[in-house]
Amino acid sequence: MARINLSNLWLLVPITLLLWGTEYTLVGTIDANIVSEAWQVAIRMVFAAIFMVGFVYWRGNKLPNLMNKSWMAYGVMGFIGMTIPFYLIARGYHAGVDSGLISILISVTPLFTVILAHFLVRSEPLTKLKSLGFFIGFTGVCVLFLPNKLSWSLVDNWQAQGLIILAAFGYAATSIIGKRAPEQPASTGAALMLIGGAISALLGAYMFAGTEIPQSLPPVKIIGALAALTLGATFFGNLLYLRLLQISGPSLIAKINYIVPIVAIISGILFLGEDLKPRYIIALITILAGLYIARLGEDRAGQ
Repeated sequence: MARINLSNLWLLVPITLLLWGTEYTLVGTIDANIVSEAWQVAIRMVFAAIFMVGFVYWRGNKLPNLMNKSWMAYGVMGFIGMTIPFYLIARGYHAGVDSGLISILISVTPLFTVILAHFLVRSEPLTKLKSLGFFIGFTGVCVLFLPNKLSWSLVDNWQAQGLIILAAFGYAATSIIGKRAPEQPASTGAALMLIGGAISALLGAYMFAGTEIPQSLPPVKIIGALAALTLGATFFGNLLYLRLLQISGPSLIAKINYIVPIVAIISGILFLGEDLKPRYIIALITILAGLYIARLGEDRAGQ
């Protein structure tokens, strides 16, 4: 059976950067008054799950039987690591957090992972370098919450930024759960996550936004954005992430994550007319410095 060639790093890395970096820009092009945040996530997850299941069987694999423990583990990962973060990100954007700032806030995910791993993964305790990296990265986040005119108050939309921080925490928690999940082929694990995420997203949309079901087809622009999010960041993004992990391990993913906020900021400026604020640059440099130091601590602990 023919197979997609997913082994050329020189091609995979730029595509991954483009998919991940423009995800938040695409969210920003969807009018929540036409397609609510809950239904954006449900549509995105359901169609991505359908495509991924088709890909699994096209590859000659199959899903485990329903009694397999993988369904529970990967289903929880889909809920915590996809449904909830996707909703919080969309909600945060429409509450006033621009796409560039969202990408910077999401970039603290590895710092949360370091802290959670200390308590939940015995082989990954905190070290001095990891702790220093977390402290520096957290300082960068604090910069984003400072008001335009320095005072003891917080920025006006600090609650919306807090939603994005919660999304980053969800991504971090998912990576920890993934360490304990039953082993599955990459595409099968992604399919199980997407199915779990799709079910939880649909239930959430019906329960909390049942009256907001789109009554007619949205404008072509919104349909295009939803299709790009579904096929790009959700379907191909997951495939490329898992493939890059197989080829080069987590170190390459970490390096890609350093560049994603830069791509997102540029995308937001070009397509959404967002401003590049000095605090964004300061926060991004500080957070990336913290991530780099924490990464050094992980490398030394592994030696």
